[in-house]
Amino acid sequence: MMIKGKVAPMLALGLAMLLAACSGEQVNYKRGVYLLLDTSGTYTEELNKAQQIINFLLANLEAGDTFVVARIDSGSFSEKDIVAKVVLDSRPSAANRQKREFAAAIDQFVVSVQSSAYTDISGGLLQAVEYLNEADVGQKSIFIFSDMKEELPEGYVRDFSLALDGYQVKALNVTKLRSDNVNPQEYLARMTDWQTTIEQGGGRWAVVNDLDRPEALAF
Repeated sequence: MMIKGKVAPMLALGLAMLLAACSGEQVNYKRGVYLLLDTSGTYTEELNKAQQIINFLLANLEAGDTFVVARIDSGSFSEKDIVAKVVLDSRPSAANRQKREFAAAIDQFVVSVQSSAYTDISGGLLQAVEYLNEADVGQKSIFIFSDMKEELPEGYVRDFSLALDGYQVKALNVTKLRSDNVNPQEYLARMTDWQTTIEQGGGRWAVVNDLDRPEALAF
């Protein structure tokens, strides 16, 4: 017997929904955002821009989303470098309070931060990956607010691969160093090295210097 009209599509849709339910698979819509702030040398002078970025991200986070801001300093593979962290409440009033408290913690950090002598970007990335994996979010984004020049204290070893399947990693506000102006190849090589590191780990890489672009801070 031929099923005519709208009946066949409805039956097909019902069957698809039943199969999906029986499979037991659930999509995790929770998002995790980890923002690393470079605090080395004169880059602390750029942190006012970082505040604007953080406020934008806060405004676009929803219930269940995780947001972490951590500093990059001489040894960044440590939870002690986390400046503020939050999992947003499902109640709008509570979530708004959490956002205000988060922004206040960032404001206090920016006015009191002291420059670090070195820049352990790799350690910060590893800490971000461990944190977001443990948070068990479905969508994982790491933003790095830095000139992307890594300098490690003597004896520190960062010879490891990053497991970044499902991650997007964006370098923001990558200011060019004085040496980059002398030899632009240094800047290009630095960006290529980081792109290789991220993509070999399975992640998606982007450099965003024009923060006014609508897609710049998408997560």
